[in-house]
Amino acid sequence: MKRIAIMGSTGSIGEQTLEVIDALGSGYKVVALTANKNETRLAEQIKKFEPEFAALNDRDAASRLVKLIDSGKCRIGSGPEGQEEAAVWPGADLIVMAQVGFSGFKPLLSALKLGKTVALSNKESIVCGGEILKREGLLSLEKIYPVDSEHSAIWQCMGRRPISEVSKIYLTASGGPFFGRPGSELESITPDDALKHPNWQMGSKITIDSATLMNKGLEVIEAKWLFGIDLEKIEVVIHRQSIVHSMVEYIDGSILAQLGMPDMRLPIQYALTFPERRDTVFKRFDPVGKAMAFEKPDRNAFPCLDLAYEAARTGGTLPTVLNGANEIAVENFLKEKIKFTDIPKVISLTMQEHDSVLKPESEDIYRADSWSRKKAYEIISKLSGRNE
Repeated sequence: MKRIAIMGSTGSIGEQTLEVIDALGSGYKVVALTANKNETRLAEQIKKFEPEFAALNDRDAASRLVKLIDSGKCRIGSGPEGQEEAAVWPGADLIVMAQVGFSGFKPLLSALKLGKTVALSNKESIVCGGEILKREGLLSLEKIYPVDSEHSAIWQCMGRRPISEVSKIYLTASGGPFFGRPGSELESITPDDALKHPNWQMGSKITIDSATLMNKGLEVIEAKWLFGIDLEKIEVVIHRQSIVHSMVEYIDGSILAQLGMPDMRLPIQYALTFPERRDTVFKRFDPVGKAMAFEKPDRNAFPCLDLAYEAARTGGTLPTVLNGANEIAVENFLKEKIKFTDIPKVISLTMQEHDSVLKPESEDIYRADSWSRKKAYEIISKLSGRNE
């Protein structure tokens, strides 16, 4: 029996993880669930999967949750400490980190320090804290199973081959809903437009990140830390079909690629069943009659990609600032307070005003995260006045 805790169970990845567990059947037991503030959906999950522990980040929502379930069977926690308790739950063999944003860093750090195995979908934790995790010897693919489709693809293509045999990693990107459109046409983009991803069904934040190519920029930084590869050996290519999830080129010129349907349940299942592979009920890819193409991204129209490379090259606390400013910019774009094209402006201006702390400790990245959010709000206030 593999016992699983799921952080962020009411979000897109969390829900799909529960679908996979349901499909796998016996042999997999949910022991802990956490969410932000959706007590109604979490109560439904608790009734179906019967975990030992559940927590909501929002304390008021946690109080409401207690009234919706039989608390004698499932203990309820709340706040950041509830999230951390789930991440180190004594009976959990695998912790699925499916939260969105930097808030996942502390639970991830706690889980890894305790020797837990983590199925990681929360890329922001690695973006912001990768340098610290590396320094503390916690970045090991023996303990971190990548869930993002691109990093899962690299993981599968590399197996146990040493990174010294790899000459390049190709991270594939769908290009989002605005591929091929010049930057001059992007000012009038609405949130509804940006949320119409051509291939993937995802949460709103990651969908906007996909539209700006920031999601791919964050994945570049994540790949650098997870696989210990030089930044300049990571190349982003647009692959509209979203069938090739990433490729690894070896020093002998051979390229290995992992292919599959654009369905997050497939890399989730691989992480849950690793080191085994199990049969799946989900749709399979049929290559007959399918054409596939790869193109370079338009870095002028979508500058977020280069901002991510810049943050990764500088290192220190700058990736945290990149991430924090992006989270605030996306949030305000979704509220229609800024334009789509303002998102990279907010991030760039915030990064320009930050003095990066090199070789940061945990407290440094928390300070940088807080600073970046406040600074981004200041910049957005000025941009909002201009837009009016």
